[in-house]
Amino acid sequence: MMNKKQPIALDFATNLDFSQTLTNPILDIAARFWEEERYQAFQKCYRSMRVIDDLVDHRREQSEPLSADERKELQITIEIWNQALVTGRPVDDFQEELLSTMRQFQIPSWPWSRLCQAMIFDVHHDFFPSFLTFIRYSEGAAIAPASIFMHLCGVVLNNNEHRPPTYNIREAARPLALFSYLVHIIRDFEKDQKAGLNYFAADLMSHHRVSSEQMREIAETGHPTSDFRSLIGHYHQLAEKYRQKAETNIEYLIPHLQPRYQLSLGMIYSLYLQIFERIDPKNGGFTTIDLNPTPEEVQQHISATISSFAALI
Repeated sequence: MMNKKQPIALDFATNLDFSQTLTNPILDIAARFWEEERYQAFQKCYRSMRVIDDLVDHRREQSEPLSADERKELQITIEIWNQALVTGRPVDDFQEELLSTMRQFQIPSWPWSRLCQAMIFDVHHDFFPSFLTFIRYSEGAAIAPASIFMHLCGVVLNNNEHRPPTYNIREAARPLALFSYLVHIIRDFEKDQKAGLNYFAADLMSHHRVSSEQMREIAETGHPTSDFRSLIGHYHQLAEKYRQKAETNIEYLIPHLQPRYQLSLGMIYSLYLQIFERIDPKNGGFTTIDLNPTPEEVQQHISATISSFAALI
């Protein structure tokens, strides 16, 4: 997957200590291979997206349903935040710092707008009526943050100014983001259900004869039914389709990236593949313990991926 030939130093990879970050989001682990200034830019962008995401998720996780007034208030809050970012008129010190980072690294504002659209969907909907609706939602919930990652991977410093990537960041991010997101949804099935969240599409649930009540019961008991296994098998096939597209897309992107960004992109794919390979629709379990590698397994996988990368260059 990463077949560059020229000799390069791997100090940026071999000198890193991941012991304190193994339970962090995979994007964060991958961005650790970058130089500090770019990593801090990623942190700021990612944190800003988590603020909007958590604003909605934390309220949806509460037992009391959102009232019409609360939904309207949340939507207005999100729209005001996004409008301030798009117009460059920050609402607080953090957004001012974010805008400064966006200007420095030439990051466009559309990923935040797409994210906000997805979060407004969350405010007004408690489920996805169709898989197509879910894919459209993913444009904001998964592809938008991945596009920022892909932007920062491809930015080139030239004469003390950052130049945008030579590729379309949305198209570059899409296959890997969708593969990762589908894996994420299967992996977090138990946690999400217990929090009152469901990311499985209603049309596919209906097709496999699985109800919302059955989903919650399976999450509580840890005893999957044959119909539920069939549903997971369907999602596993969808994830495999995007996995293949992601691998092909990474091969295309590698020549556009410097080595540390090649490795960081390959690391995302590798760490999600590690989870994907734990999913066994026919015989496996679907608890958090079943599907999450241990920190020790993650560390071993990171080391193996770095060694594999070193052997290819």
